[in-house]
Amino acid sequence: MTLGTPRRAAWAFLLPALVYVLLFFGYPLVNNISMSLREYSVRSFYTGEAPFAGLDNYAAVLGDPLFGTAVLNTALFTIGSIFFQFTIGLALAVFFSGRFPGSALLRSLLLLPWLLPLVVSGAVWRWMLDQDHGVINAALRAVGLADGPTPWLTDPGWALPAVIIVNIWIGIPFNLVILHGGLRAIPASLYEAAALDGATAWQRFRHVTWPLLRPVTAVVLMLGLVYTIKVFDVIMVVTGGGPANATQTLTTWAYQLSFDGDFAFGQGAAVGNLLVLIATVFGLLYLRSARAALREEQR
Repeated sequence: MTLGTPRRAAWAFLLPALVYVLLFFGYPLVNNISMSLREYSVRSFYTGEAPFAGLDNYAAVLGDPLFGTAVLNTALFTIGSIFFQFTIGLALAVFFSGRFPGSALLRSLLLLPWLLPLVVSGAVWRWMLDQDHGVINAALRAVGLADGPTPWLTDPGWALPAVIIVNIWIGIPFNLVILHGGLRAIPASLYEAAALDGATAWQRFRHVTWPLLRPVTAVVLMLGLVYTIKVFDVIMVVTGGGPANATQTLTTWAYQLSFDGDFAFGQGAAVGNLLVLIATVFGLLYLRSARAALREEQR
């Protein structure tokens, strides 16, 4: 049985994916944009009445004093998480690129943070970071690095670093797996040639590993950015956005606007759309850089 033309066959294969994207991504996005332009309340879900408000919800969000705090916390959380996730993940990938007894088992154990549900990881870390009964403070006191308990989750100065540490722990396995795969794809002959030329381990990394790993690095950083900028469950489970909004990000703020207090669904949708816009901008920048790199390779 033939579909007539190769073009029809191509569309037949693409159609299920296209329907999935439109149904589970396109419709919610359009609905969220519509909600952000209306005065949605709990009553609206029963009556269907949601007066058109134009850009009022966006003006209210941008004029809220908490907006600057949420943007700053989102930026610090994203940059801090991605930097250490990538750095530690790359170091572990390089370490595991060499074969030694037990490397496969140890690498498998390092994947556990990635495999656990985020709610479970957040709950465990919340207990570990507890000021009075947490194992982190007990360990710090045992090795003499702290005289008293550190208020990880109750002090505004410690809360954001605490959730960043939790997210770093969760994201390291992803970076490790992808970067390790990229390292395995580099021909061993290049390292042998560099060694014959007298290159040191650092020179081999700088002039062989890093240039050939750049395409994989770009993918890891972009995926990490898109994922980290919208992290919600980890922060909500560990700190709930507190204390005193010290860990309030755009995602947690959108949730609290919609489901806590006045149930301002329109404003919550507006914050969500701003987050989508930010992620889209970074995604377009990545695609542009990827196309430029592809053109350079073709030359």
